[in-house]
Amino acid sequence: MKTFNRMCIAVIAVFLVLAAALNLLLIGKKSDTDGIYRVEADRLGDEIARTGSWDLSKYPHLTAVHTGGDIYKSEEQYLILDINGTLYRVEYITGRGHTNMILANCILGTMFLLIIGLLVYIRRHIITPFGRLKNIPRELAKGNLSVPIPEEKSRIFGKFTWGVNLLREKIEGDRQKELSMQRDKKLLLLSLSHDIKTPLSAIKLNAKALERGLYKDEEKRRSAAESINKRADEIESFVSEITKAASEDFMSFEVHEGEVFLNAVLEKIYARYAHQLAASGTELVIAEHYDCILSCDPDRLGECLQNLIENAIKYGDGRRIELSFDKMDSCELITVTNTGCTLEEKELPQIFSSFHRGSNAENIQGNGLGLFICKRLMSLMNGEVYAEIKDGCFCVTLVARLA
Repeated sequence: MKTFNRMCIAVIAVFLVLAAALNLLLIGKKSDTDGIYRVEADRLGDEIARTGSWDLSKYPHLTAVHTGGDIYKSEEQYLILDINGTLYRVEYITGRGHTNMILANCILGTMFLLIIGLLVYIRRHIITPFGRLKNIPRELAKGNLSVPIPEEKSRIFGKFTWGVNLLREKIEGDRQKELSMQRDKKLLLLSLSHDIKTPLSAIKLNAKALERGLYKDEEKRRSAAESINKRADEIESFVSEITKAASEDFMSFEVHEGEVFLNAVLEKIYARYAHQLAASGTELVIAEHYDCILSCDPDRLGECLQNLIENAIKYGDGRRIELSFDKMDSCELITVTNTGCTLEEKELPQIFSSFHRGSNAENIQGNGLGLFICKRLMSLMNGEVYAEIKDGCFCVTLVARLA
């Protein structure tokens, strides 16, 4: 707020200085133009002396010429010329410079009022509401989700505060889901750990009995071995449940089915990455395609494309990223290709697993979730995603259903 106040003072001061300079310039010009009527009167006298007549259209500052009668009686400004012994009253006007000054100051005054009005509007409808909102992102980052968000009716900040409220509700919902998930996981792990103890105890008892040779009969020894194997299978199933809970349930995915034009998705992607890639010297190519309607969640499909392009930026050689298109079995195939692939082909089956990072990910930040998220989202949208390596390029294809 203080910075804005200083800026307002500076703008007003500069405007007043410029207005004063313009007035000084107009005053100087006024003093120059006020004496022009004398020059025109001298020229008029020369014309009358030569021709005995006059044409006032040549002299814009002279209004009338009179001779004879009461030469000195007039309500206008005038001067007396003695031409060949005859007196002439030449009437004239001045003050055009004064009129111009008044007009210029009226314009400057109007501009000054508009500037003041604009600064007051900015202060009241932009700076002040922003001042009330400036601490909210910091509080949300701290986890204070109960921070009050003032409602704003202004056209500028109304949608912003509405969006921040939605963000807060989303964060609160995600927190509750995470807490519920953590609680369910803890209960699951406690339950499974308890269930594992029973077959584990049976295995230990049968193993000790076999170790000490307590079973003399071959049939009993075979039965004990079968019991150990059966209990081991139970433990293996419990471990599988733990692994599944740890690898798949750590993220929740919501998909809202809808319809969207392909171009609408591509325009957002281009607007998001065109400037960034151009600045880094990477060529972004969107191949020719037919604008069709896709049956999907537009936001989630855009998220998948963003993940693929982010991967192309991180793991490609920075020369070229291309989006190409094809159709197959009532589906639109969208392929993101980047040059400079260093991933080994034998790693392709694992790249869609959670937390998996390829051999080309060394010294590159990441968590190995991008392709995993794409896989889950496309599956929820009844689509598919697959990857391949062609001519040294890494290609990932999203398969989206046509509406």
